[in-house]
Amino acid sequence: MTAKVYYDLREQLDQYSMGFPATESGVEMELLQKLFSEEEAELYLKLSMMLETPEAIAQRTGGETAAVAALLERMVDSGLIFRLKKGSTTRYGAVPFVVGSFEYQLKDMDKEFADLFERYFVEAFGKIGIGVKPPLRTIPVNKSVDHLWPVAPYEDVKKIIESKDKIALAKCICRVQQGLLDKGCDKPVEVCFQFGSHADFYVDRGMARYITTEEALRVIDQCDESGLVPQPFISQDAGGMCNCCGDCCGILRSIKMQPKPAEKVLTNYYAAVDPDACSACETCVDRCQMDAIKIGANDVAEVDRDRCIGCGLCVTTCPSEAVSLRSKPEDQRQEPPATGRDYFMQLASVRGTSLIPLSMTKKS
Repeated sequence: MTAKVYYDLREQLDQYSMGFPATESGVEMELLQKLFSEEEAELYLKLSMMLETPEAIAQRTGGETAAVAALLERMVDSGLIFRLKKGSTTRYGAVPFVVGSFEYQLKDMDKEFADLFERYFVEAFGKIGIGVKPPLRTIPVNKSVDHLWPVAPYEDVKKIIESKDKIALAKCICRVQQGLLDKGCDKPVEVCFQFGSHADFYVDRGMARYITTEEALRVIDQCDESGLVPQPFISQDAGGMCNCCGDCCGILRSIKMQPKPAEKVLTNYYAAVDPDACSACETCVDRCQMDAIKIGANDVAEVDRDRCIGCGLCVTTCPSEAVSLRSKPEDQRQEPPATGRDYFMQLASVRGTSLIPLSMTKKS
């Protein structure tokens, strides 16, 4: 019999980010019981997404500081919460399931967890349909945007990399998960970036390694060559950036199932084809991760604007240079939230949820 704390935990996780919906099969409860002990679940319910010291958490929850600190460290080791070290001070905070505790399973992902998540993704998580964009946004791959179009710094892959003082490189959690199920693709695995305090967290937990700006730029070129879509976290000051494919990435797999993927992502570009230059070689068809391109009746590549997410993968390898990436009209362009907290607050508002832990609101 599943303890009540896990139902409370599911309800709390459903408040954050894209949510954590219930299923008919109850597979999400199996996931939670694999991830959290009852003691860890109880403490998670008392945490907020605002970072706090163990002393503050103990004082607020009535616990003993040393015991609370030890439990928080165990939860960090299990990939359940976030930790920030700054000088002699260490603070902890709750994280959503995505982006959060799912990604933090990178070091400990096993076949059982991979299978549970796949079942959950197929039954519920991959079908989440909400009125705002998912936590990753699509930006053009390197050298895919015509120089006539202005590119904001937060939409330029190389400028994002070059602006970061600290960079760590990790394996793609989605490709690792699919690989354990003998699914997915043969694209590179060590392609996900973490920046700043997120880089420190990943390296501290043995999930990533620090790299130089030059190495990061080489990885970006490799991702372009391999046909991966650059997707930083949705905020302008991104704490990380994935390089995704439509076969493995949970975000892309989810929006690929939608009839109009372009409506589900924050993107300011779209692909267009010059019919006079197109040779119908189908290179763009093979590169597209959203099945947005096909060869039409006149032997010319055609782009379905409803499916095109503006990544530019079709542009960089077109042998006849027939495909270009164009900026959307000014009234259709979208600016990402300034910070991750802004995004989570916007998302909670749209979903009718709250970033305040339910344990606190129920007491009031």
